[in-house]
Amino acid sequence: MTHTNPLLQPWDAPFQLPPFATTRPEHFEPAFEAAMAAHRAEVDAIGNDPQPPTFENTVAAFDRSGRLLNRISGMFGNLCSSESSEALRAVERRMAVPLAAHHSAVSMHEGLFRRIDALMEKRRQLGLTGEQVRLLERLHLNFVRAGALLRGPAQERFRNNAQRLAQLSTAFGQNVLHDESSWSLQLGEGDLAGLPDFVRDAGRRAAAERGQEGYAITLSRSSIVPFLTFSQRRDLRETAWRAWTTRGEHGGEHDNRPLIGEILQLRKEQAQLLGYATYADYALADRMAREPAAVHQLLDNVYDRAKRALVHERAALDEVRSAAGDTAALEPWDWRFWSEQVRQRHYALDDAEIKPYFPLDAMVNAAFDCAQRLFGLRFNLRTDLPLYHPDVKAYEVVDAKGASVGLFLHDNFARPTKRSGAWMNGFHWQNRNGGTVQPVIINNNNFAKGEPTLLSFDDVRTLFHEFGHGLHGLLSDVTYEELSGTSVLRDFVELPSQLFEHWMAEPEVLRRHARHVVSGEPIPDALIARIQAAGKFGQAYETVRYCASAIVDMAVHVHPDPASVRDWPAFEAQVLQERGLPAAVGINHRLPHFQHLFAGGYAAGYYVYLWAEVLDCDAYDAFREAGDPFAPAVAERLKRCIYASGNTMEPSLAYEAFRGRAPRIEPLLEHKGLLEPV
Repeated sequence: MTHTNPLLQPWDAPFQLPPFATTRPEHFEPAFEAAMAAHRAEVDAIGNDPQPPTFENTVAAFDRSGRLLNRISGMFGNLCSSESSEALRAVERRMAVPLAAHHSAVSMHEGLFRRIDALMEKRRQLGLTGEQVRLLERLHLNFVRAGALLRGPAQERFRNNAQRLAQLSTAFGQNVLHDESSWSLQLGEGDLAGLPDFVRDAGRRAAAERGQEGYAITLSRSSIVPFLTFSQRRDLRETAWRAWTTRGEHGGEHDNRPLIGEILQLRKEQAQLLGYATYADYALADRMAREPAAVHQLLDNVYDRAKRALVHERAALDEVRSAAGDTAALEPWDWRFWSEQVRQRHYALDDAEIKPYFPLDAMVNAAFDCAQRLFGLRFNLRTDLPLYHPDVKAYEVVDAKGASVGLFLHDNFARPTKRSGAWMNGFHWQNRNGGTVQPVIINNNNFAKGEPTLLSFDDVRTLFHEFGHGLHGLLSDVTYEELSGTSVLRDFVELPSQLFEHWMAEPEVLRRHARHVVSGEPIPDALIARIQAAGKFGQAYETVRYCASAIVDMAVHVHPDPASVRDWPAFEAQVLQERGLPAAVGINHRLPHFQHLFAGGYAAGYYVYLWAEVLDCDAYDAFREAGDPFAPAVAERLKRCIYASGNTMEPSLAYEAFRGRAPRIEPLLEHKGLLEPV
């Protein structure tokens, strides 16, 4: 199989792209086994080296190890998220435990850790560069946090828990995908009241893709949110809302509720084995926040302000409802609909008027143009490269001097084989350890395909957000792969993405790129002014929903005894009731489908978007203070200190190197309309 398995042959396509065309699901298991064996041999060679440990023969060598496994894992993970199949999901289930066991074996390799530990003890006497010291410290910490200091039964328990957690996390994500891909709301001509043309067009295409007649609303955000926003059929809004909010919560083999408690209990055990009281304490020890108290302080401050502001938003909804003669109790499936009526009445804004100015291709060009003006990058379409789906586009990225930087892949459309949400990932990560490796970075979105595809203002924000992550990977300029690109602390990683969102709302950018899809006319200044005037309306609603989800995340991960909870959705409801969440508002993610926590690496970490928003609002003020959203000196500093530096320095120091001081919370509060009179 080694001689015929394309995964184990040289990847000789441009940019070392994976062999998509020749790889089949059955190739992955033997390739993983061969790659794990190769990695174990590399680790054994480092750990058993008879020469005294040096940075080069131990730390740098370990950073170079596992490249075959990394590239296969990168391809497999991306396909499982973007173009899944039952055959791939079966491989994912079978490989979850062996891969977790392999990573545990590496992290607990006594010989290797003994050498890293010895170097750590005398790191200040080794003459290392700042980046090398950072790599040594990060590797040592990673090993300790993965159980390297444990011995005997404790180490065995930690290892077994890690394997079971990998199995449960895989199952959780697959269960959510099952519920999302198997549900749709079929609509006939009599069910379309209130739906603008772009929602109907997307619904018609979604139905055709599923072999259905008429129109279909799916659980993709770009389908369900417009339906909840515009549909005049309250009964159908309720049906769609209930399907959206109960993903992972149906009885049978795809029910995530039993998995939640086991995951939380195992996480608590892992944390306690390492000396932490709760999993939140363990997770936050390696974040900018450092401890749960800092997270609670931020969440409480913003959540309480947002709840007070929500009173005014609710009053605006009630005013419009009263004028329309609506006397029903306001429910969660009503809020977006009536909020849209407020936007139309008070701000003369209508998504059906706005979206024709935001065709997908133009907004992609807008993001590319901003990257060129800020960082000198150009994105050249490559139609000659073998990719995994016809929807995917590839762009070679070159710098201001014309030198190749890397490759950017854009996979923008929703489909049944793709998980929901939006994310960035990589097939290769930039580094210079053992040769120059160019980054191959991918952005995934889930926009509803249309002819043409029109985006909402929120969709454009998502596009720019993920592209900010993409730039973090593409602009990386480090020596070691472990420190490359987005390999930063979790509550810092959202800074480059959320910061880039600010440029999509700049009037200068809108005038340049937001042109009517039919007439080609630029967006009128009057419409830009109305968009800006309405910008803070709805912020309280979105902030309360987000903060409530983050509060639940922290509540489950600081729980002293997860095994004692028999009903986690009921626990969630209790937490939200105690925190005074208005019933008609709801939350972003309920526990049974909260993939950030249970399948996505954000456990005790959903707060990071707000933490990073403090940073990004303060950071963007640097451009405002310069009087130019593309101020060259500020952009150069931003690239050098934030986008290119990876994890080569502590994030607080990286931020202060860019801004000249620590961040302030006031720009965030002003941005959200939450500043209150003193």
